[in-house]
Amino acid sequence: MSIFEHNDELEMKAVITGDIVNSRAVEAEKWILELKQKLNLFGQEPKDWEIYRGDSFQLKVEPENALTATILLKSQIKKFKELDVRMSIGIGEVEYDAPKITESNGSAFLRSGECFENLKKDLLMIKSASKSFDKTMNVMFSLAGLSMNDWTPLSSEIIQISIENPEMTQLEMARILDKSQSNISIALKRGGFDEIQKLLNYYKDEITKL
Repeated sequence: MSIFEHNDELEMKAVITGDIVNSRAVEAEKWILELKQKLNLFGQEPKDWEIYRGDSFQLKVEPENALTATILLKSQIKKFKELDVRMSIGIGEVEYDAPKITESNGSAFLRSGECFENLKKDLLMIKSASKSFDKTMNVMFSLAGLSMNDWTPLSSEIIQISIENPEMTQLEMARILDKSQSNISIALKRGGFDEIQKLLNYYKDEITKL
């Protein structure tokens, strides 16, 4: 389909808009490489993701994968103790799917942008067509932030590996990271990993109802 043709079959997508908090505290080439590595898991540059204005980015994913993507992106950036990341998730349609994501348009992009502008103390929020869904999820995101915003670099790495490799045991992870199994267990508990898994499962169940 030509980019000039109208798409009559609009699909629901999630658009994540984000920027790096305190980005100048670490050499850009270090964290940008880490960020690109994780973005590449979810699509191709520049159609599905793009980094712009130095420390901002957008990513387009399937709605059911949006929260997993934000948590993995956060865990990647939080490996640098000086950094954090603010993100908004917009759920909606993509009415114009351009070769570059930053030139695409639709309700998913508009909601993501509006939600990002409303980020204050919270570092993660969502906006969809359902106000009740948004209200519930944003309260849950705020509570999850009490743990996630305080992740140490080690907790970030362990949680990231756990999400990406759900079958991996703590003992296997300990060997990979050259840590004791008790270190792995403590890091997961302090990082609120069990609660994060419950949040991911709840989100995936509820997003299918929109």
